[in-house]
Amino acid sequence: MNRWLLPEDIADVLPANARKVEQLRRDLLDLYRSYGYELVAPPLLEFLDSLLTGTGSDLNLQTFKLVDQLSGRTLGLRADITPQVARIDAHLLNRSGVTRLCYAGSVAHTRAPMGSASREELQLGAEIYGHAGWEADLEALSLLLQTLQTAGLKQIYLDLSHAGILAGILEGHAIAKEEIETLYSLLQSKDRARLGQWSSALPKPVGQALMALTELNGPCAAVLANARSGPLALPNNTLVTEALALLERLSFALANLSPAPEVSIDLADLRGYQYHSGMMFTAYVDQLSQPIARGGRYDHVGKAFGRARPATGFSLDLLTLANLSTGAVERSAILAPWQDDVALMEAIATLRAAGEIVVQLAANDVAKTAEYRLDRALVKQGDRWCVQARVASGDPS
Repeated sequence: MNRWLLPEDIADVLPANARKVEQLRRDLLDLYRSYGYELVAPPLLEFLDSLLTGTGSDLNLQTFKLVDQLSGRTLGLRADITPQVARIDAHLLNRSGVTRLCYAGSVAHTRAPMGSASREELQLGAEIYGHAGWEADLEALSLLLQTLQTAGLKQIYLDLSHAGILAGILEGHAIAKEEIETLYSLLQSKDRARLGQWSSALPKPVGQALMALTELNGPCAAVLANARSGPLALPNNTLVTEALALLERLSFALANLSPAPEVSIDLADLRGYQYHSGMMFTAYVDQLSQPIARGGRYDHVGKAFGRARPATGFSLDLLTLANLSTGAVERSAILAPWQDDVALMEAIATLRAAGEIVVQLAANDVAKTAEYRLDRALVKQGDRWCVQARVASGDPS
C-alpha cells in the first residue's frame, strides 16, 4: 500500500487553495466581529454523550467514535460544531443577556454528506443566543448573505421552512422518536407514496396535512396563501399560525435588502440534524447543486446542559465556499538573492514590514509556486538595493 494515499473522500488542501481558504476565513471572522460576535474554539474531541446531546440520530451516524485510554469512555470526533457552541453558551459562559458567538474549525463525517465530495469540512458559523424574536433570525439570514457576498457570490437563493409547522400538524399525537425520524426522511425526499402509507394510521386530517407539505413549495406569497386556505390548507392552530406569520415577516424583510436574494418557501424541507425548533433555511448559489449553507433556530439544544436558551444561526463549509470564491489568488512578489549583505537584509525587512512578499533564491534556484508571481526583483544599484520590474524569461517562476 502506498504510504501517501489518504482515506477515501479525504484530501489535502494544497498551496494557493489553502491560502485562499485562510484569507477568506480571516475576512469572514472580521466581518462577524464587526457585528459583535465573539470567537470560540471548541475541542475536536468530546465525550460522545455530551457531543450528541439534544441532536438526532443522523448526527450520531455521522460521528466517528473511539475509546479514551485515560477514562475508558467513548469519545466522538465532532461532525457538527453547533451543539458544542450551545454547550459553551449554556454551561461555560452562563450569561443572562444576548450573546453572539462564531467559530471556524474542522469537522469529520463517517460518510461524505449528500452532495459533498469530502468527509472532512472546515465548518464556519455564527450563532445568536438569548433573543427569541424574529430580529435575531433576520440578523442570521442577513449575515449569511453578507458571508456569501464577501466570497464574491452574487446571485443567492434562500429556501425558508419552519419546524413548528410539523409540530403543529402532529400536535396532540404521541409519535415515537424513531417514527418521527422516518417522517423527516419521507418529507425531505417528498416520497408521497410511502408518506401516505406511513400516515394511514393517523387521523385523516393529519395525513392530508402531511401530504400537503410535499406540495407547499415555491414563491413565498403563493405558498403562504395556499397554506392558509384552499385544498392544501394546514391546521389552524397556534403553532402553525405563528410559524406562517414568521415566514411571511422574514420574506418581506429579505425582499427589502440590497441586493435582495431570491426567496422561496419549502415546508417539507426539514434537512439538518433534527435539533431545529423554529425557522429553518438553506442557501443555494448557481455554481453548486447542493446547499452552500444551512441554518435556523434551535432553542432546545442547551436544555441538556442545564439551560435552554433561544438560539439561531447558520453554518457552512469554508472549503467549499473558498472553491467557489471569485477572489484573486496569485499575488505579486519580489525576488531577492541569498547573500550575506547587511544592506540587503535591511531592505528585505523593510519591504516585508510594508506588506510586500519577498522570496529569496540562490543564483541557480528556480521557484515553483502557485501563490506568487515573481514579477519584481531586488537589485543592487551602487550601495543601495532597489526594486525593479523583472524581465520575463523562460523561468516558470
